[in-house]
Amino acid sequence: MIVWLNGTFGAGKTTTAHELLDLLPGSTLYDPELLGSGLRLMLPAKRFEEIDDYQDLPSWRRMVVDTAAALLTEVPGPLVTPMTLLRQEYRDEIFGSLAARRIPVRHVLLHAEETILRERIAGRTEPQGDPEADASLRRWCLEHLGPYTGALDWIRDDAHVVDTSRLTPRQTAERVAEAVRTGAGACDIVQTPEPTAETLAAGVLLFDDQDRVLLVDPTYKPGWEFPGGVVEPGEPPVHAGIREVAEELGIQLSRAPRLLVVDWEAPKPPGFGGLRLLFDGGTLPDERIRSLLLPGAELRDWRFATEAEAETMLPPVRWNRLRWALRARERGCPLHLEAGVPVG
Repeated sequence: MIVWLNGTFGAGKTTTAHELLDLLPGSTLYDPELLGSGLRLMLPAKRFEEIDDYQDLPSWRRMVVDTAAALLTEVPGPLVTPMTLLRQEYRDEIFGSLAARRIPVRHVLLHAEETILRERIAGRTEPQGDPEADASLRRWCLEHLGPYTGALDWIRDDAHVVDTSRLTPRQTAERVAEAVRTGAGACDIVQTPEPTAETLAAGVLLFDDQDRVLLVDPTYKPGWEFPGGVVEPGEPPVHAGIREVAEELGIQLSRAPRLLVVDWEAPKPPGFGGLRLLFDGGTLPDERIRSLLLPGAELRDWRFATEAEAETMLPPVRWNRLRWALRARERGCPLHLEAGVPVG
Protein backbone atom coordinates (compact mmCIF):
# COMPACT_ATOMS: atom_id res chain seq x y z
CA MET A 1 0.00 0.00 0.00
CA ILE A 2 1.01 3.62 -0.59
CA VAL A 3 0.02 6.48 1.69
CA TRP A 4 0.27 9.46 -0.66
CA LEU A 5 0.57 12.74 1.25
CA ASN A 6 -0.52 15.50 -1.11
CA GLY A 7 -0.53 19.24 -0.49
CA THR A 8 1.36 22.36 -1.39
CA PHE A 9 4.66 23.57 0.05
CA GLY A 10 4.30 24.47 3.71
CA ALA A 11 1.47 22.03 4.43
CA GLY A 12 3.82 19.77 6.40
CA LYS A 13 4.14 16.75 4.11
CA THR A 14 7.80 15.91 4.84
CA THR A 15 7.68 16.38 8.61
CA THR A 16 4.41 14.46 8.81
CA ALA A 17 5.86 11.64 6.70
CA HIS A 18 8.77 11.17 9.13
CA GLU A 19 6.41 11.14 12.12
CA LEU A 20 4.14 8.70 10.31
CA LEU A 21 6.93 6.14 10.03
CA ASP A 22 6.69 5.64 13.81
CA LEU A 23 2.91 5.10 13.66
CA LEU A 24 2.57 2.70 10.73
CA PRO A 25 4.40 -0.58 11.40
CA GLY A 26 6.70 -1.66 8.58
CA SER A 27 6.37 1.66 6.75
CA THR A 28 9.13 3.10 4.55
CA LEU A 29 9.65 6.64 3.30
CA TYR A 30 9.37 6.80 -0.49
CA ASP A 31 10.21 10.19 -1.98
CA PRO A 32 9.64 10.37 -5.79
CA GLU A 33 11.45 13.72 -5.82
CA LEU A 34 14.69 11.69 -5.74
CA LEU A 35 13.67 10.17 -9.07
CA GLY A 36 13.30 13.64 -10.52
CA SER A 37 16.77 14.57 -9.24
CA GLY A 38 18.20 11.44 -10.81
CA LEU A 39 16.58 12.17 -14.16
CA ARG A 40 17.95 15.69 -14.05
CA LEU A 41 21.45 14.17 -13.86
CA MET A 42 20.84 11.59 -16.58
CA LEU A 43 18.73 13.38 -19.20
CA PRO A 44 20.10 16.08 -21.52
CA ALA A 45 19.69 19.59 -20.13
CA LYS A 46 17.78 20.50 -23.29
CA ARG A 47 14.99 18.11 -22.27
CA PHE A 48 14.43 20.04 -19.04
CA GLU A 49 14.29 23.31 -20.98
CA GLU A 50 11.22 21.91 -22.75
CA ILE A 51 9.19 21.34 -19.55
CA ASP A 52 8.12 23.29 -16.48
CA ASP A 53 8.51 20.48 -13.94
CA TYR A 54 10.02 17.01 -13.87
CA GLN A 55 6.49 15.65 -13.29
CA ASP A 56 5.89 16.55 -16.96
CA LEU A 57 8.34 13.79 -17.92
CA PRO A 58 6.53 10.55 -18.89
CA SER A 59 9.66 8.72 -17.70
CA TRP A 60 9.27 10.20 -14.18
CA ARG A 61 5.62 9.17 -13.93
CA ARG A 62 6.45 5.66 -15.10
CA MET A 63 9.41 5.40 -12.70
CA VAL A 64 7.22 6.45 -9.76
CA VAL A 65 5.07 3.37 -10.32
CA ASP A 66 7.87 0.97 -11.23
CA THR A 67 10.00 2.02 -8.26
CA ALA A 68 7.06 1.70 -5.85
CA ALA A 69 6.38 -1.82 -7.11
CA ALA A 70 10.08 -2.72 -6.77
CA LEU A 71 10.31 -1.32 -3.24
CA LEU A 72 7.29 -3.32 -2.14
CA THR A 73 9.15 -6.51 -3.05
CA GLU A 74 11.85 -5.50 -0.55
CA VAL A 75 9.86 -4.01 2.36
CA PRO A 76 6.51 -4.94 3.92
CA GLY A 77 4.98 -1.51 3.36
CA PRO A 78 3.19 0.76 3.42
CA LEU A 79 5.23 3.31 1.50
CA VAL A 80 4.78 6.83 2.85
CA THR A 81 5.02 9.24 -0.08
CA PRO A 82 5.13 13.00 0.55
CA MET A 83 4.60 14.38 -2.94
CA THR A 84 2.67 17.35 -4.30
CA LEU A 85 0.44 16.18 -7.16
CA LEU A 86 -1.71 18.95 -8.65
CA ARG A 87 -2.47 17.78 -12.19
CA GLN A 88 -5.42 15.44 -12.30
CA GLU A 89 -4.26 13.68 -15.45
CA TYR A 90 -0.97 12.80 -13.71
CA ARG A 91 -2.93 11.49 -10.72
CA ASP A 92 -4.95 9.32 -13.10
CA GLU A 93 -1.84 7.96 -14.79
CA ILE A 94 0.10 7.22 -11.60
CA PHE A 95 -2.73 5.95 -9.40
CA GLY A 96 -4.25 4.02 -12.31
CA SER A 97 -0.94 2.28 -13.01
CA LEU A 98 -0.58 1.45 -9.31
CA ALA A 99 -4.10 0.00 -9.33
CA ALA A 100 -3.19 -2.11 -12.37
CA ARG A 101 -0.37 -3.57 -10.27
CA ARG A 102 -2.79 -4.24 -7.39
CA ILE A 103 -1.09 -1.61 -5.20
CA PRO A 104 -3.76 0.20 -3.16
CA VAL A 105 -3.41 3.93 -2.52
CA ARG A 106 -4.57 6.03 0.40
CA HIS A 107 -4.70 9.60 -0.88
CA VAL A 108 -4.46 12.17 1.93
CA LEU A 109 -4.45 15.93 1.42
CA LEU A 110 -2.60 17.96 4.05
CA HIS A 111 -4.20 21.38 3.85
CA ALA A 112 -3.58 24.64 5.70
CA GLU A 113 -5.05 28.13 5.50
CA GLU A 114 -3.21 30.37 3.04
CA THR A 115 -2.04 32.77 5.74
CA ILE A 116 -0.49 29.83 7.61
CA LEU A 117 1.13 28.55 4.42
CA ARG A 118 2.64 31.96 3.70
CA GLU A 119 4.02 32.20 7.23
CA ARG A 120 5.61 28.75 6.94
CA ILE A 121 7.09 29.53 3.53
CA ALA A 122 8.51 32.82 4.83
CA GLY A 123 10.43 30.89 7.49
CA ARG A 124 11.66 28.17 5.15
CA THR A 125 15.42 27.93 4.54
CA GLU A 126 17.80 25.67 2.65
CA PRO A 127 20.14 23.43 4.74
CA GLN A 128 23.21 25.16 3.24
CA GLY A 129 22.23 28.48 4.85
CA ASP A 130 22.64 30.38 1.55
CA PRO A 131 20.48 33.56 1.72
CA GLU A 132 20.18 33.74 -2.08
CA ALA A 133 19.08 30.09 -2.26
CA ASP A 134 16.63 30.68 0.61
CA ALA A 135 15.03 33.62 -1.21
CA SER A 136 14.80 31.63 -4.44
CA LEU A 137 13.16 28.71 -2.62
CA ARG A 138 10.60 30.98 -0.97
CA ARG A 139 9.72 32.63 -4.31
CA TRP A 140 9.29 29.22 -5.90
CA CYS A 141 6.99 28.02 -3.10
CA LEU A 142 4.87 31.17 -3.26
CA GLU A 143 4.50 30.85 -7.04
CA HIS A 144 2.94 27.40 -6.52
CA LEU A 145 0.19 28.60 -4.18
CA GLY A 146 -1.93 29.67 -7.16
CA PRO A 147 -1.81 26.30 -8.97
CA TYR A 148 -2.52 24.58 -5.64
CA THR A 149 -5.64 26.68 -5.08
CA GLY A 150 -6.74 25.91 -8.64
CA ALA A 151 -6.38 22.16 -8.03
CA LEU A 152 -8.13 22.08 -4.64
CA ASP A 153 -11.58 21.17 -5.98
CA TRP A 154 -10.52 17.90 -7.60
CA ILE A 155 -8.06 16.97 -4.84
CA ARG A 156 -10.68 17.47 -2.12
CA ASP A 157 -13.08 15.25 -4.08
CA ASP A 158 -10.42 12.55 -4.40
CA ALA A 159 -8.53 12.63 -1.09
CA HIS A 160 -9.14 12.50 2.65
CA VAL A 161 -8.43 16.01 3.96
CA VAL A 162 -6.47 16.75 7.13
CA ASP A 163 -6.27 20.44 8.08
CA THR A 164 -2.78 21.05 9.45
CA SER A 165 -3.25 24.77 10.20
CA ARG A 166 -3.20 24.29 13.98
CA LEU A 167 -1.66 20.84 14.28
CA THR A 168 1.88 19.81 15.09
CA PRO A 169 3.53 17.34 12.70
CA ARG A 170 2.95 14.58 15.28
CA GLN A 171 -0.74 15.41 15.63
CA THR A 172 -1.08 15.51 11.85
CA ALA A 173 0.62 12.11 11.55
CA GLU A 174 -1.71 10.64 14.19
CA ARG A 175 -4.74 11.79 12.21
CA VAL A 176 -3.31 10.40 8.99
CA ALA A 177 -2.53 7.06 10.68
CA GLU A 178 -6.10 6.85 11.99
CA ALA A 179 -7.44 7.66 8.52
CA VAL A 180 -5.31 4.90 7.01
CA ARG A 181 -6.51 2.39 9.61
CA THR A 182 -10.17 3.22 8.86
CA GLY A 183 -9.71 3.09 5.07
CA ALA A 184 -10.20 6.84 4.51
CA GLY A 185 -8.72 8.20 1.30
CA ALA A 186 -8.94 4.86 -0.50
CA CYS A 187 -8.87 5.34 -4.27
CA ASP A 188 -11.43 2.98 -5.72
CA ILE A 189 -9.98 2.89 -9.21
CA VAL A 190 -10.88 0.08 -11.58
CA GLN A 191 -7.95 -2.33 -11.63
CA THR A 192 -7.24 -2.90 -15.30
CA PRO A 193 -4.29 -5.28 -15.60
CA GLU A 194 -1.34 -3.92 -17.55
CA PRO A 195 -1.01 -5.70 -20.90
CA THR A 196 1.81 -8.18 -21.31
CA ALA A 197 1.37 -8.65 -25.06
CA GLU A 198 -0.52 -7.16 -28.00
CA THR A 199 -4.19 -6.55 -27.25
CA LEU A 200 -7.41 -6.29 -29.22
CA ALA A 201 -9.66 -3.43 -28.12
CA ALA A 202 -13.13 -2.35 -29.24
CA GLY A 203 -14.51 1.17 -28.88
CA VAL A 204 -18.01 2.37 -29.70
CA LEU A 205 -18.84 5.85 -30.98
CA LEU A 206 -22.21 7.15 -29.79
CA PHE A 207 -23.75 10.38 -31.05
CA ASP A 208 -26.41 12.91 -30.05
CA ASP A 209 -28.90 14.52 -32.42
CA GLN A 210 -26.32 17.22 -33.27
CA ASP A 211 -23.86 14.55 -34.45
CA ARG A 212 -21.52 15.22 -31.54
CA VAL A 213 -19.58 12.18 -30.33
CA LEU A 214 -19.72 10.87 -26.75
CA LEU A 215 -16.38 10.91 -24.89
CA VAL A 216 -15.71 9.60 -21.39
CA ASP A 217 -13.06 10.58 -18.81
CA PRO A 218 -11.51 7.48 -17.15
CA THR A 219 -10.28 7.69 -13.56
CA TYR A 220 -7.45 5.24 -14.21
CA LYS A 221 -5.60 6.88 -17.11
CA PRO A 222 -5.04 10.40 -18.46
CA GLY A 223 -7.06 11.89 -21.27
CA TRP A 224 -10.54 11.40 -22.65
CA GLU A 225 -11.53 8.16 -24.35
CA PHE A 226 -14.29 6.41 -26.27
CA PRO A 227 -16.58 3.97 -24.45
CA GLY A 228 -15.08 0.51 -24.89
CA GLY A 229 -12.25 -1.68 -23.72
CA VAL A 230 -10.13 -4.76 -24.23
CA VAL A 231 -11.74 -7.75 -25.96
CA GLU A 232 -11.68 -10.80 -23.68
CA PRO A 233 -10.14 -14.08 -24.97
CA GLY A 234 -12.69 -15.87 -27.14
CA GLU A 235 -15.05 -12.87 -27.21
CA PRO A 236 -16.27 -11.43 -30.55
CA PRO A 237 -15.11 -7.79 -30.80
CA VAL A 238 -18.59 -6.43 -31.53
CA HIS A 239 -19.91 -8.21 -28.40
CA ALA A 240 -17.08 -6.64 -26.40
CA GLY A 241 -18.15 -3.19 -27.57
CA ILE A 242 -21.77 -3.87 -26.61
CA ARG A 243 -20.69 -5.23 -23.23
CA GLU A 244 -18.44 -2.27 -22.44
CA VAL A 245 -21.15 0.28 -23.33
CA ALA A 246 -23.56 -1.52 -21.00
CA GLU A 247 -21.01 -1.76 -18.18
CA GLU A 248 -19.67 1.78 -18.48
CA LEU A 249 -22.82 3.73 -19.31
CA GLY A 250 -25.78 1.50 -18.49
CA ILE A 251 -26.90 1.54 -22.15
CA GLN A 252 -28.11 -1.60 -23.88
CA LEU A 253 -27.58 -1.17 -27.62
CA SER A 254 -30.60 -2.35 -29.60
CA ARG A 255 -28.53 -3.47 -32.60
CA ALA A 256 -25.00 -4.60 -33.35
CA PRO A 257 -22.82 -1.54 -34.00
CA ARG A 258 -21.33 -1.13 -37.48
CA LEU A 259 -17.56 -1.31 -37.95
CA LEU A 260 -15.92 2.02 -38.85
CA VAL A 261 -12.17 1.57 -38.39
CA VAL A 262 -9.61 -1.17 -37.86
CA ASP A 263 -6.32 0.38 -36.77
CA TRP A 264 -3.10 -1.52 -36.13
CA GLU A 265 -1.30 0.27 -33.29
CA ALA A 266 2.46 -0.18 -33.37
CA PRO A 267 4.18 -1.31 -30.15
CA LYS A 268 5.68 1.64 -28.30
CA PRO A 269 7.31 0.76 -24.97
CA PRO A 270 5.96 0.41 -22.39
CA GLY A 271 2.89 -0.40 -24.55
CA PHE A 272 2.58 -3.51 -26.72
CA GLY A 273 0.22 -2.18 -29.37
CA GLY A 274 -2.31 -4.36 -31.17
CA LEU A 275 -5.56 -3.95 -33.08
CA ARG A 276 -7.99 -1.14 -32.23
CA LEU A 277 -11.54 -1.30 -33.60
CA LEU A 278 -14.08 1.52 -33.60
CA PHE A 279 -17.77 0.84 -34.14
CA ASP A 280 -20.72 3.11 -34.88
CA GLY A 281 -23.24 2.75 -32.05
CA GLY A 282 -25.65 5.21 -33.65
CA THR A 283 -27.53 8.22 -32.29
CA LEU A 284 -28.77 8.16 -28.71
CA PRO A 285 -32.27 9.53 -28.08
CA ASP A 286 -32.64 12.17 -25.37
CA GLU A 287 -34.18 9.77 -22.87
CA ARG A 288 -31.18 7.44 -23.12
CA ILE A 289 -28.77 10.33 -22.69
CA ARG A 290 -30.63 11.42 -19.55
CA SER A 291 -30.29 7.90 -18.12
CA LEU A 292 -26.52 7.59 -18.60
CA LEU A 293 -24.84 6.02 -15.57
CA LEU A 294 -21.17 6.28 -14.66
CA PRO A 295 -19.31 3.70 -12.55
CA GLY A 296 -17.43 5.95 -10.12
CA ALA A 297 -14.43 3.63 -9.90
CA GLU A 298 -13.95 3.70 -13.68
CA LEU A 299 -15.32 6.91 -15.24
CA ARG A 300 -15.28 10.43 -13.84
CA ASP A 301 -17.30 12.27 -16.47
CA TRP A 302 -18.83 12.19 -19.94
CA ARG A 303 -19.69 14.77 -22.56
CA PHE A 304 -20.66 15.11 -26.20
CA ALA A 305 -18.04 16.89 -28.31
CA THR A 306 -17.81 18.25 -31.81
CA GLU A 307 -14.95 17.05 -33.98
CA ALA A 308 -13.03 20.28 -33.28
CA GLU A 309 -13.62 19.97 -29.51
CA ALA A 310 -12.56 16.31 -29.55
CA GLU A 311 -9.23 17.30 -31.09
CA THR A 312 -8.43 19.37 -27.98
CA MET A 313 -9.58 16.62 -25.58
CA LEU A 314 -8.19 13.37 -26.98
CA PRO A 315 -4.55 12.25 -27.04
CA PRO A 316 -3.18 12.48 -30.62
CA VAL A 317 -3.40 8.75 -31.37
CA ARG A 318 -7.07 8.56 -30.32
CA TRP A 319 -7.91 11.80 -32.07
CA ASN A 320 -6.44 10.54 -35.34
CA ARG A 321 -8.43 7.31 -35.01
CA LEU A 322 -11.63 9.28 -34.37
CA ARG A 323 -10.96 11.55 -37.35
CA TRP A 324 -10.78 8.61 -39.74
CA ALA A 325 -13.75 6.90 -38.09
CA LEU A 326 -15.89 9.98 -38.74
CA ARG A 327 -14.78 9.99 -42.40
CA ALA A 328 -15.69 6.29 -42.65
CA ARG A 329 -19.10 7.05 -41.14
CA GLU A 330 -19.71 9.77 -43.73
CA ARG A 331 -18.71 7.46 -46.59
CA GLY A 332 -20.55 4.42 -45.29
CA CYS A 333 -17.45 2.26 -45.74
CA PRO A 334 -15.01 1.02 -43.04
CA LEU A 335 -11.36 1.99 -43.18
CA HIS A 336 -8.25 -0.11 -42.52
CA LEU A 337 -5.46 1.85 -40.82
CA GLU A 338 -1.92 0.93 -39.92
CA ALA A 339 -0.45 3.14 -37.20
CA GLY A 340 -3.20 5.64 -37.95
CA VAL A 341 -2.60 5.81 -41.72
CA PRO A 342 -5.20 4.43 -44.21
CA VAL A 343 -4.03 1.38 -46.14
CA GLY A 344 -4.88 1.15 -49.84
